[in-house]
Amino acid sequence: MKLNLTHAQLIDIFAPRFVGKPSTALVQEVVYDSRKISRSEGVAFFGLNGPKRSGFDFIQTAYDKGIRIFVLDQQPAEGYPAVCFYIVEDVLEALQKLAAFHRKRINYPILAITGAIGKTTVKEWIYHLLADQLKVQRSPKSYNSQLGVALSLMQLPLEGDLALIEAAVSKPGEMEKLHAMIAPNYVVVTSTNAGLRHEFDTDQAYAQALQALTIDADWCIDGDHLEWPTTENSKDLIEHIPFNDPVRVHNARVAIACALRLGHCDPKAVAELPKLANRLETFEGIHGATLINDAYTLDLLAFEGSLAFLKAVAPGKQQMVCCLLSENQVHLKDEIIRLLLANQIDTFHIWTALPASLPDISDQVVLIKGNQHLLTEALLAKWKRKSHSTVVRYDLSALQHNLREYQQSLAPTTQILAMVKAQAYGGGLVEIAKQLLAGGVNYFGVAYADEGVLLRQAGIKLPILVMNAEPAGFESCIAYQLEPAIYSPAHLDAFIRTLIAAQIQDYPIHLKFDTGMHRLGFLPEQTDQTLQTLRAQPEVCVKSIYSHMACADEPQHPMNAQQISSFSAICSHFESALPYPFLKHLLNSEGAAHFPQAQFDMVRLGIGLFGVNHDPQFEHKLKPVLSWTSQISQLKQLKKGACVGYGCSEILEADSQIAVIPVGYADGFKRNLSNGNGGVYIDGNFCPTIGRVCMDMIMVLAPHARPDAEVEIIGSQQTLSLFAEKAQTIPYEILTSISPRVQRTYVND
Repeated sequence: MKLNLTHAQLIDIFAPRFVGKPSTALVQEVVYDSRKISRSEGVAFFGLNGPKRSGFDFIQTAYDKGIRIFVLDQQPAEGYPAVCFYIVEDVLEALQKLAAFHRKRINYPILAITGAIGKTTVKEWIYHLLADQLKVQRSPKSYNSQLGVALSLMQLPLEGDLALIEAAVSKPGEMEKLHAMIAPNYVVVTSTNAGLRHEFDTDQAYAQALQALTIDADWCIDGDHLEWPTTENSKDLIEHIPFNDPVRVHNARVAIACALRLGHCDPKAVAELPKLANRLETFEGIHGATLINDAYTLDLLAFEGSLAFLKAVAPGKQQMVCCLLSENQVHLKDEIIRLLLANQIDTFHIWTALPASLPDISDQVVLIKGNQHLLTEALLAKWKRKSHSTVVRYDLSALQHNLREYQQSLAPTTQILAMVKAQAYGGGLVEIAKQLLAGGVNYFGVAYADEGVLLRQAGIKLPILVMNAEPAGFESCIAYQLEPAIYSPAHLDAFIRTLIAAQIQDYPIHLKFDTGMHRLGFLPEQTDQTLQTLRAQPEVCVKSIYSHMACADEPQHPMNAQQISSFSAICSHFESALPYPFLKHLLNSEGAAHFPQAQFDMVRLGIGLFGVNHDPQFEHKLKPVLSWTSQISQLKQLKKGACVGYGCSEILEADSQIAVIPVGYADGFKRNLSNGNGGVYIDGNFCPTIGRVCMDMIMVLAPHARPDAEVEIIGSQQTLSLFAEKAQTIPYEILTSISPRVQRTYVND
């Protein structure tokens, strides 16, 4: 969609302070990410600020790519000739005003979809049910934020029959802004009681915020109190829903009720409701390839996001895009080719059907694009590396969300060190680190030097702190510019000797002090001795001083105040003695949530990035990153009195159906979850273990299970924390003990 806005219209929309000579070119599109600039003529760059970065920092990059129209919150220094600057108080607010202006030009109704869960699924299912009757536009993927809604609206053409726009809020006051932009004719509220209320004090406050979207709407469907239509075939439609689990059944009912308000609903279309892959999903492919599946939509705005993700995943590797077009999408081919060329994709293929001979994908990163689900699944079946049917998925968009939540809770000057030790808590060292790098972390922390070496070999240039820098790894630290944590006089002496042999001076080190946990670390009384060594040895310089809190997850514990006080005293001593500044850091994920007064210069985030925090109020703001699923290998009908598993530790008390599932203690499903102590969810039903957990399998009581049903081990129904509690351990152990043989996939909104 081209906006075609004149200079006079922009002045009227923004009421900015204008600097420069008015452009005679029409503004046809906007861009807010300098990495996504594929052309410059008629493009305006909006310098949006992030939690830890300023949009102002990317002016030069945008200028170098040919952009000459900027919307900023401050005027840059001279040095940008022939540039138009629109200076506004709030760049995001200006973008939202532009979206509201465009909304007023649209001559067809908009259906807004909001709720705690299910927004994207309900939106796509409404589209599926109505696409054959109406010319329906929709927001790409889950573009439902303050920024995403604005971008979605500006993509809408002026002519059509209906638009579907998602809307999500995380704090008070946001929905009013979304309502001003969308001005919806109709509203669907999928659910208000999923416990995801973000920064709202109560569930009621969250529900009331969602209701703000319904003001002036012609009608609203409330998913929590769904009034089922009384049409002639409405009962038949329910019977055609192709799912059994309660969440998808609920979402399907909401989508059908909405479709019946706007048109008719074909039972065949209900029966074919797709099982949506709502996000970019990354798999290991054959011949060393990496596959990114985005078989979801062909919205060009979403396509740009998919290409940006491809670029982030594939530094130094050949990039391929395979795009599958349906007959009614062929007209997009030229625009898609332009987009691919602008993004300098090495190889691309645009098909309407799979060719008899597929291209070679050895050692490439391949993006599979299109919404012909049968074709894309067939392509994945040929290219995907066959592995264990038990899969652990990491939601990279949730990881980014959690990082932003911590960033917003910290002082603007506080840096973030992301802990990625133990394969990033089992999530994949390089994959997780790249996402956190894109999110704006300042440092990485690893346990051992070889983990830091892998990050360097993957092209990561951020400083890396090695927590357990053993003498055997000192040479690797030096060779790969890793920064060791030094924790004792003997350890410091050993590293200095290594530097002397290598004739190196001013090498950065981090001093770890033991302020009460009594693990690794200098004792406070060794401060003067350590300073004497530092003054006498030019081989090292102190990059940071840090310690670790023993009881950060218990904010009221007296040890916390003692450690903060001790650490502050140690740092003050070093500050008065060293002639240069250094970083100070004490808090981990739990501490960062509970002790804002002790942020010092940096915090170390680990498990909090995966959505776990002991404070329920803070954890409400976070999203779970990990889900763990499997499949049913076999369903068995057993008679009363039959024994199940090793040692016949359980005898059936009645005729029962059991499901055998290919996951066991070798995969990380703890053996102490045997005999009903643990279980899984199948089609929304909890199915307890029966008998002992085996090395490679478990058996569960599953009276209602279907052979093709998905098995949830960890997910929305059985959270990571709940699973860990049943296993009598902590989430850390569960995360890090999922076996490498379990296939890892990565999904990203």
